Amino acid sequence: MGSSPVQVICSLCNNEQEVKQDCSNCGARLGKYFCGKCNFFDDDVSKNQFHCDRCGICRTGGADNFFHCEKCGCCYSFVLKDSHRCVDRAMHQNCPICFEYMFESARDINVLRCGHMIHVECLREMRAHRRFSCPVCLKSACDMSDAWQKLDRQVAASPMPAIQKKMIWILCNDCGAASEVQFHILAHKCPGCSSYNTRQTG
Repeated sequence: MGSSPVQVICSLCNNEQEVKQDCSNCGARLGKYFCGKCNFFDDDVSKNQFHCDRCGICRTGGADNFFHCEKCGCCYSFVLKDSHRCVDRAMHQNCPICFEYMFESARDINVLRCGHMIHVECLREMRAHRRFSCPVCLKSACDMSDAWQKLDRQVAASPMPAIQKKMIWILCNDCGAASEVQFHILAHKCPGCSSYNTRQTG
């Protein structure tokens, strides 16, 4: 059993008609932007709306500024064309901070180095609380080399007493390597990739 065709009503003359940009009775324009695929109207064309056939929805920001990544299954800014890491259906997830479904979100989205997605404002809030790893996979969310160098100096300036020089096992959240290192009260450095984004496993 087929569904009834979608109808719209002109707010000026109350004419009911099939979804079109202009009223078939009085000629009034029902929206400056109109998408016949989404049945979507908008008068604020400053948002540079465009329809992406592969996403199946209308997006904002101008079609000339975006490309569709087939593996990630979403549109990205051309700034990320050669630099983002593909994650299958990456944007078809909830933001790991605010839990909004990101594929349909109108808010700015950041692609982390690991390929996972997070709203720009959520990432900003995360950093304000000194959280620098991806909430999904725990890899470093940004370039931490300056922080690692600072930790190098702090660890070197705080030698452990001989009685506490025990060996422990760590797992690196950045490269995934398991290593045996000397215990230190401040932090444990991955000997493979020099990251301090590690956790003790034994």
